[in-house]
Amino acid sequence: MAEVPHILSHALMITIFVFVMMMLVDYLNVLTKGRMSEAIKGGRWRQYVGASFLGATPGCLGAFLNVSFYIHGLLTFGAMVGGMIATSGDEAFVMLALFPGKALLLFALLFIMGIGFAWIADKIAGLLHIVPCQECDLLEIHPEYEYRYLASGAIVRDLIHISWYRALLLGIAIASLIAIITGAMGPSSWGWERATFTSLLFVAVFIVGTVPDHYLREHIWSHIFKEHLWRVFLWSFFAILFVEVGLKYWNLEVFVKEHMVWVLLIGALLGIIPESGPHLIFVMMFAQGVIPFSVLLVSSFVQDGHGMLPLFSYTIKDSLLIKAFNLVFGLSVGAFMLILGL
Repeated sequence: MAEVPHILSHALMITIFVFVMMMLVDYLNVLTKGRMSEAIKGGRWRQYVGASFLGATPGCLGAFLNVSFYIHGLLTFGAMVGGMIATSGDEAFVMLALFPGKALLLFALLFIMGIGFAWIADKIAGLLHIVPCQECDLLEIHPEYEYRYLASGAIVRDLIHISWYRALLLGIAIASLIAIITGAMGPSSWGWERATFTSLLFVAVFIVGTVPDHYLREHIWSHIFKEHLWRVFLWSFFAILFVEVGLKYWNLEVFVKEHMVWVLLIGALLGIIPESGPHLIFVMMFAQGVIPFSVLLVSSFVQDGHGMLPLFSYTIKDSLLIKAFNLVFGLSVGAFMLILGL
């Protein structure tokens, strides 16, 4: 299948980004002795605004960051729902190119609705006794191993007597950095996404090369790499593969165009798929005046690009609940807007 190398590259890029973000969150938390966690948690409204803002930023990077915070117990269930409502995925760049004014209006509406529905979701979650993702023990701090992380003597000693897992992780980080810089993996041209990936991978090389062996072994190698990364990769690869096959061989685009009566429902249901591709159908149809703004809004409301893939690898139950909340909320908003003729 000709698409496999492209899908493999895309899945690897997602997995590497998730790995770096999880490592960075944990590193900063340990380095600040847990104070970062408390700063992010703050009050619920701070979480709602912060998660929705990250989600509203173009691309899937903000959504990945929200997932990283959520699985570390730093966001409420409602804040995660709001963050995914505000997320438009990679289609945000296409919308900005095709209809920038209406795209910015869409992002602003999703941001505001993300905050509002985050509050509603937490209220409903409380009534239904939904238990959110518990704080991952990845953030556990070991006082008995307190260490001056930037002590040059210790860093040199650890690199001279390098462990095999440090060598392996350094090799992966450096190889990924070279692949991103040369364009072999990730965005094909230089832009803010490629610059962001490059900067984060430089940070990853720094962290892996300078942290103490205990931290590297217990936090990064044993927990993040061995327990999380393979799930993230498999979910990403097979989800993208499924969508690629569906778009190429099942004529999803033709089906949507021939059943316009159901286009609102179809837009919401396709939004459940953790992939950016299907949403492009609705972006293009809106750009051509085929569908109203309400349909585009519902599709954007429910879908979250690749943002949910890492969460599916960590907790299927929470992922399905978040998707269910967003589907119900999105259909309600879309039906209301259709009634108003928008």
